[in-house]
Amino acid sequence: MCGVTGLIGRGGRTSADALVHLTGRMADCIVHRGPDDHGVWASPDGSVAFGHRRLSIVDLSAAGHQPMTSRNGDWTITYNGELYNATDIRTALGMAESDLRGHSDTEVLVEAISRWGVEAAVRRVVGMFAFAAYDHRNGDVWLARDRFGEKPLYYSTRGDLCVFASELSAILTLPGERPDIDRGALTLLLRHGFIPAPHSILDGVKKLPAGYLARVNRSGQISEPVKYWDPVSEALEAPRLSGSAHELTDELEDLLVRTIASRTVADVPLGAFLSGGIDSSLVVALMSKASSRAPRTFTIGFDDAAYDESPFAQQIARHLGTDHTQMIVSESDALSIVPRLNKIYSEPFADSSQIPTRLVSELARHSVTVALSGDGGDEFFGGYTRYRVFSSIQQRLRFVPQFISKASARLLQLPS
Repeated sequence: MCGVTGLIGRGGRTSADALVHLTGRMADCIVHRGPDDHGVWASPDGSVAFGHRRLSIVDLSAAGHQPMTSRNGDWTITYNGELYNATDIRTALGMAESDLRGHSDTEVLVEAISRWGVEAAVRRVVGMFAFAAYDHRNGDVWLARDRFGEKPLYYSTRGDLCVFASELSAILTLPGERPDIDRGALTLLLRHGFIPAPHSILDGVKKLPAGYLARVNRSGQISEPVKYWDPVSEALEAPRLSGSAHELTDELEDLLVRTIASRTVADVPLGAFLSGGIDSSLVVALMSKASSRAPRTFTIGFDDAAYDESPFAQQIARHLGTDHTQMIVSESDALSIVPRLNKIYSEPFADSSQIPTRLVSELARHSVTVALSGDGGDEFFGGYTRYRVFSSIQQRLRFVPQFISKASARLLQLPS
């Protein structure tokens, strides 16, 4: 995972040493995100401090240590994530492997920012990330989050300080009055089942939205976040598909194979969660196709047959010849996770899969450091029943007068 923390701006009231101490304490609070290495860095003028906790995946050497400064000394970054096109970016920069200190994607990213600037760099990289990058030339700090918000980034203003972190718990380690629950965010949670960005469960703490950048000056003042990527615009500007159904199916399979292959680049053992459903089964099948080695797969089953999908996972594992690990858990095993949920997840969200996800993650961590999953497949390919229900409702609304259609759409939260 990795974790990032930081404080920006002193206003003469917080010493540079205190800034470093507080940032280090924030980083220690999220040691579970990065148990392999840690670092704290401060800007020369003492107005900015970055902290980092590292989970080593690519380049396990000290060359991957963070926070990391670019070769020309213009930028320093604390970064959580992975770039899937790091090799392509390095080639575009005109850099050979020998030009780099190591082979981490962190180094590729900070060099891309140094060459192209933050906004141009994030538009060109492909991956999941949340980072803070300090510009030594003017003292600005840029906060950035990936296109779909896979990596979290919270920020808040505390007096003359701007604070950011991968988890709310890190922000709560700071001295001073603890923020209250945001009642508006609580309403959103009850309405949507999660708290959408820029809101967070805590009053005065925000999440940087997916696909956004924000700039913080050396005084700790943060600008209004700016969108650098929009999924709707991207879809509208994409070229129309052409070809037969068979040709498009082959093209999709090729795309998925290349996507899975790019996500299995690691210097540590990796595997996959396998539930036996279509999404995770497809991911594992494509992992098998992309590699000569049998994937390691992990499944959680339940002693209640009504909820147990492990037999399906076993069938898929046998069919694909994976190195399969399974654990059957009881009701008490699942319930034992509940008291820890507030520490495991920064914010509440209404998804019952958070409990088995935690259980299967604990199971997999005994053997691998990285695990792929089928999350997102239903969203991309319309796998949920409600999508078909909503589509049916929209078709019927075509025959209703427009003013009634719009009112109904607002009531159902559907596009009119």
